Amino acid sequence: MAQRGFGRTARTLFGVAALTLALTGCAPDSAPTVIAGHAISMLYDPGRVGGLPTAEGPSGPRGDVPPVTARVRNSDGGDIDRLSLLAIDDIEDFWTQHYAEALRGRFQPVSTLMSYDSTDADGPSVCGGEVYHLPNAMYCRRMDTMAWDRAKFLPTARKYFGDMAVNGTLAHEYGHALQNMAGIVNPLTRTLVREQQADCFAGVYLQWVAAGSSPRVQLSTGDGLNHVLAGLIVIRDPVSTPDNPVSISDEHGTALDRVGAFQTGFDGGAAMCAEIDMDEIRKRRGDLPNSLFDSENPQSDLTIDESVLSTLMEQLGQVFGLSRPPELATSGKCPSGHQPDPVAYCPESNLIVVDLAGLQEISAPTDQSTLGMPQGDNTGLSAVTSRYALAVQREREVGLESAAAALRTACLTGVAQRRMAEPMTLSSGPGLTLAGGDLDEAVTGLLMNGIVASDADDNTVPAGFTRILAFRSGLHGDIDGCFERFG
Repeated sequence: MAQRGFGRTARTLFGVAALTLALTGCAPDSAPTVIAGHAISMLYDPGRVGGLPTAEGPSGPRGDVPPVTARVRNSDGGDIDRLSLLAIDDIEDFWTQHYAEALRGRFQPVSTLMSYDSTDADGPSVCGGEVYHLPNAMYCRRMDTMAWDRAKFLPTARKYFGDMAVNGTLAHEYGHALQNMAGIVNPLTRTLVREQQADCFAGVYLQWVAAGSSPRVQLSTGDGLNHVLAGLIVIRDPVSTPDNPVSISDEHGTALDRVGAFQTGFDGGAAMCAEIDMDEIRKRRGDLPNSLFDSENPQSDLTIDESVLSTLMEQLGQVFGLSRPPELATSGKCPSGHQPDPVAYCPESNLIVVDLAGLQEISAPTDQSTLGMPQGDNTGLSAVTSRYALAVQREREVGLESAAAALRTACLTGVAQRRMAEPMTLSSGPGLTLAGGDLDEAVTGLLMNGIVASDADDNTVPAGFTRILAFRSGLHGDIDGCFERFG
């Protein structure tokens, strides 16, 4: 499904203005509205992100972008190179000030910056190799060179994820330079560790920007940060399919890995980035099955139909064990008039209503060869699971229309997804089992439309950062923990 950018402004509730992130090429026009409220833990407070207030506002350069200097080799002097140099100047400004606070050695700016055109067959080599048809951004340790494709890679990232996608991408690449300065990697360090550290260092820098400390650029903690996270997810490991096998030697980590590493830096600082190794990554993954993180584990997407949804409902009944489980309808609307968009929960009748065509649309697999969000069957299945989670809350007689309810919903959905990561036997036969890439599809939904982290009125919390944290807490927790955490 074609990706056409992010969606509309949400209406204000409870006196707090915010935006809902929606990928309009795949998400319905009426994605969940943003709500505000207060959760028990400050970590999950919908009004804050990484210690900063959740707020909307401009994201990007603070003023006119200056011309490119001779510091950038092979530049065409265009907008992408100007934005890239502005980003690198800002990144270097930050690390000049803060490197010594947490990292060993001495900060030294990257010696060579190079722009290239991946569509030019006669272009110069980069880092000793050909870059024709290689849209990318990179740091080359042996030559201490940072390079970027100004023709396809960064323009596409900017088109879909905004100007700050340039800063996010180059902050990640600069993270690879920092690794070598600080001596925290060696030739035997796995690619996954290197990439997770770089994601983390990008989070450290962007927290400084979001706090308003950068003199050059600005980043809102609502929609702006959501865009950056979406860009981070897109530049992830491709998941193997029978037609497109992927080697684990080039592992960058799943969407959940990469967002988790970014959040570690955004919340905790550079010292925590330097501590990332395979043991830390395993600890962050917890007891989740390795199959969910295995980029060599082939997967295929189901077409969501009434049979698949029936199996899901039976499976969720086994996970949650409700005395009165909800029923499912694949047409119509709630007795109150609440329309499924593409799913809805009707508290008055304990009914989940699905617009099957709409659910199939948000579950259609995306093309991995393009900068598309990792969308697939679990984007839709997790949305339906989230409406079941509201029935769980109804049985416990808690409110269903609040920020706490929205985050509880994401948490309970995570609990169910954890159970679905291992084979389950149902009375009707085998259940649905999540495989490599499926959690990425759920995370995409959390960013694209917020359904998984929305309450019974389809209202969500402003920061995708917080929605994903709540979902992750359920993946590593249990039902009672969700109710304790989001009271």
